[in-house]
This record gives sequence, structure tokens and C-alpha cells, in this order.
Amino acid sequence: MNESSKNGATDILMERADAYREKIGRIRNEIAKAIVGHSEVIEEILICLLADGHALVEGVPGLGKTYLIRTLGEVLRLESSRIQFTPDLMPADIIGTDVLVEESGEHASGRTAVRFQKGPVFTQVLLADEINRATPKTQSALLEAMQERKVTVGGIRYDLTPPFIVLATQNPIEMEGTYPLPEAQLDRFFFKLSVRYPSREDIHEILERTTAGDLPVLTPVVDGAEVVEMQRFIRGIPVPVAVQDYAVRLVLATHPEGGERPDIVSRYVRYGASPRGAQSLVLAGKCLALFDGRFNAAFSDIRRAAFPALRHRVLLGFEGEAEGVSPEDIVRAVLEHVPETLEKTGVTKG
Repeated sequence: MNESSKNGATDILMERADAYREKIGRIRNEIAKAIVGHSEVIEEILICLLADGHALVEGVPGLGKTYLIRTLGEVLRLESSRIQFTPDLMPADIIGTDVLVEESGEHASGRTAVRFQKGPVFTQVLLADEINRATPKTQSALLEAMQERKVTVGGIRYDLTPPFIVLATQNPIEMEGTYPLPEAQLDRFFFKLSVRYPSREDIHEILERTTAGDLPVLTPVVDGAEVVEMQRFIRGIPVPVAVQDYAVRLVLATHPEGGERPDIVSRYVRYGASPRGAQSLVLAGKCLALFDGRFNAAFSDIRRAAFPALRHRVLLGFEGEAEGVSPEDIVRAVLEHVPETLEKTGVTKG
């Protein structure tokens, strides 16, 4: 490819990047019509969607988690469904089950047939409300859907319609009647998001919007096919070798046997982030680069993604829990300890 062809291809890529960034801005603006504040959480949910990942949303009741997720499905023109997780919820209530039905028609003669009745997981935006209230057996019913975008029932595999994103909520303060999420399921969440309490000004704005006048009418911005296009485009955004190596070293530093680990990790961490943590850092870095108008991921993008990508993948030991150390403390220490510069990594450009 000659120089002019390369320049032409680059121009086309930048035009597409600008078009996608404009659509992302419109999505944010539409969501902001209904949701007050939470700009950081909105951005992180969009990153999860565009990186083809899932999000665990944690916050006390009444902060608008469910409304935010429902608004996202409306603005993106995606099919959405909601599952209220309870202790008596069964796996079949999520994925569906085979049912015996009587055939209809002139020649049916009362014959019966087994047909698969799809559960609420067959959607595009799945709200798993209070996911930690269901038993581990029921929680695990989502594992295959989250990882492979497929569901297996009776030996038959059914594809889920892309894009598919699970947005699960949990309450961090009410532990009675809850079941901790298995580590395998936690690791399948691309991000763990923390919804913070609104400011005084935001509460005033919430009251103005919800106690006077009509609720806002939202206009869909994109559909599922356009979201899939953006997902593919983002995967093509380049990541410099030094930036990718920085993401790898951050993940390794969360392990008690890691080479560049800070002392707090050696003392308090039982198990660090998996390779999925590095995948989340890199893909989130690509999304943030697109949001910022750049066509390559930077060190700052990796740092920005570190807390939501790693906080749920760091498992504390008994001593850490006893002394009140949080996963955020570990991630913060790792970011302060691990250098980002190429000269200190020993990595050379290939």
C-alpha cells in the first residue's frame, strides 16, 4: 500500500471515529434528559456495552440504578427485560425450559410436542436486579450467557441476539438474605461500578424533574446493528506495546506473588486479578480513546479504567478484611507503585 492509500484509509477511519463519537455524545445527552448526575457511571456503562462486556452496579436503594439501566435500553433501541432475583428464583426462570404443548391444526389429533419456552435472558439488555439475593445455583445460570452469548437447554444451544449485556445490581449494605457472588461470576463482569449518593444540587434537580410536570420523552439514537458496528470498530483501535505492557503489569501487581507488587498486596491479598482484568483494561482504554477523540489508547486510559476493571477481581485475605482494607485501597497502591514509562519496563518497540 502506497503512502496516499494509507492516508486515505486513515482519513476514512477518522471519519468513522468522529461519527461514532458524535453518536455516543447524543446517547449521553438523551440519557441525561432522564438521569440527573451519574455521568461517570453512564460513561462506564457505555464502555461495557461498546466493549461487549457486562457491568455489576453497586449502590444503596433509591439512587436510580434500575431507572438508569431501563433508560439505556430505551435510548439504544434495544430489547430489554428485567429479572428480580429472589431466594426462590430457579435457573429455568432465567434461561427458560422445555414445555409440553398440544399441537394445533386440522391433523393434530390431540398430539403433544416438546417445545422450548425462552426465558427473560433472551434479550439484549438484561437487568438482573439484586442479583445477590438468589442462590449460587441460580446465579450460575447466567455464566454461559455472559461468557459465550449462548444458552444450552436439553443439549441444544440457542444463540442470544447481539449486542447482549447483563447489568446486575446489588445493595452493598443489606447483607441479610443475600449470597455472595461466586468468584467465577464476578470475573465475568467487565466492570464493577459504584453509584454514589447525589449532591444537594442533584437532589433538587431530581425533585424538579420527578415532582413537577411530565417525565421526559426519550429519542432512540442507535439500534443493535449500529452498536455491533461500534464494538467491531473499537476492537480495531491500536494500543501501543508499552501501554499494553502497563496494563499487564498492573494486573500482575495485584497478585501476592507478582513481581512488581506493593507491600500491601503481599500482606492483604489472597488472589489477584485474572487475565480478564487485563482484557478489560485494554478494551476500556480503546473506548476511552474514542470518547476523547484519539485513535490510540494511552497510559491515562488504562489508569482511568483501573478501578472499575480491577476492584471486583481482587480477593482479600482474612487479615485484609479484618483490618478494613478495601479492594480500592489495593488498586490505588498498585497504580502508585507500578511505573508506566517504557524505559522502566524493559519492553522495546517491535
